[in-house]
Amino acid sequence: MFSAFSQAGFLVLAMAFSGAAHVIWLNSKTAQRLSYPVDGGRTVRKRRIFGDNKRLSGFLVLPPATGLSFWALSLLWPKLTGAMPGALWDLSSGQYAMMGFACGLAFLVAELPNSFLKRQLGIAPGSVPTAGPLKVLTTVIDRLDSVIGCLITVSLIVPVPFATWVWVFALGISQHAFFSFLMFKLGLKRRAL
Repeated sequence: MFSAFSQAGFLVLAMAFSGAAHVIWLNSKTAQRLSYPVDGGRTVRKRRIFGDNKRLSGFLVLPPATGLSFWALSLLWPKLTGAMPGALWDLSSGQYAMMGFACGLAFLVAELPNSFLKRQLGIAPGSVPTAGPLKVLTTVIDRLDSVIGCLITVSLIVPVPFATWVWVFALGISQHAFFSFLMFKLGLKRRAL
């Protein structure tokens, strides 16, 4: 049980560090100059594919920041946890960096299907439906999609027990909500949660 909690703590903490770098980057003038839409303004059924909130500038920083975060934390984790054997995966720090890069990329890519669905339903970027089951569904997907994307990616690289998934959901969803709120306060998102 300790290893599942330790793995989840590692993943959530590593994503928190890279998420902080991502928020700082998106608030910079350089990121704003490089803020081209991922969909290039293209449409499907005369509606944008992903919309203006999915920008290339996010893809430029979050994957490498997550790789760096995984790498640094893999070096510090034994000191933080008292070098508990089996607390994490048996990988080199370079392998942690590659896994982190993949996780950061998966975080962003996993958000795209929900953005596509919302654009096709006529929901503006950064908005949710005003009421009903569609509001609940899109809000739940907004909170889960990136976390699931990261967990699937990490699970394809190393064994991730079900208990780790549970801990990541318990810890990660509230962290994701915190960063959404922070981005809202900085004017990078239209809604807080």
